[in-house]
Amino acid sequence: MKSYLNRIFLVALMGVALPYFSAAQTESVKAEENLAEKKAALESVESWLTLIDATKYNKSWDAAAKLFQDNVAKADWKKSVEGVRAPLGKVVSRTMVAQRYLTKMPGAPDGQYVILQYATVFENKKEAMETVIPLVENGEWKVSGYHVK
Repeated sequence: MKSYLNRIFLVALMGVALPYFSAAQTESVKAEENLAEKKAALESVESWLTLIDATKYNKSWDAAAKLFQDNVAKADWKKSVEGVRAPLGKVVSRTMVAQRYLTKMPGAPDGQYVILQYATVFENKKEAMETVIPLVENGEWKVSGYHVK
């Protein structure tokens, strides 16, 4: 009789525990997917910033998200980013200090966004903050916003 009760207890325990194991496994898979997404976003941003750092402003516009391109003409982008970046000089160092994943952004369609902030040292400006916002567009991360402060 005791053996029978132990089996019932074990079955009941498994019935209670299995959803937790399943949820933990699902969370683990979600965490891995999230890491893969973050890595893809970072790689896209780093590639895009390389274009900016090399003064390839037209190519940076070409590589940007359609949302970005729809809001700023290529010639205006080149003129604007040249005006901001040229006086700063070359990048000495760039360190990511914050990242935040969002699905809603003011004035933009819902989607997958990451706000990335970098503490950047330029030749002529020792303390600057760069903000880059990539979004998922047709399954690919592309930059939708850039700001230097």
